[in-house]
Amino acid sequence: MTSMILSKFGRALAQRSHFRCFSTTPSLLDRFYTKKHEYINVNGKNGTVGVSDYAQKQLGDVVYVELPEKDAQVAKEDNAGAIESVKSASDIYTPVSGRITDVNGELEQKPQLINKSPYEQGWIFKIELTQPEELKDLMDEAAYTKFLETVDSEE
Repeated sequence: MTSMILSKFGRALAQRSHFRCFSTTPSLLDRFYTKKHEYINVNGKNGTVGVSDYAQKQLGDVVYVELPEKDAQVAKEDNAGAIESVKSASDIYTPVSGRITDVNGELEQKPQLINKSPYEQGWIFKIELTQPEELKDLMDEAAYTKFLETVDSEE
């Protein structure tokens, strides 16, 4: 009986050794922000752009998103669309120059994804960076948090 328990225990350990944990959440070190509250998650020369959690809270319930055109060439700070909420409307600006490679078409039917999940499901567009050096002009997570303290103190 003892050998049977050890045998089963040994097999269970062997099976467990094949599992690995992966995280699909982007590292905060790869997320940069503008003073207008857009963010970009960077992966090499590609980025995913959306509005920050702070921005979506300020907007309130999002009811409409105007998406940019796929394959459009954009310059840093170009207007790339708009977000309308029950409280206000806000333009979306590109944090860096590049070519828009994809848009989140799901937002056309479910604009509230920006409120529910601004960093994962509520992204707005993807961009291929043509001037990655522009990232140095953006704020990292720590700098953005400090920036928000100044914004909140002005209100």
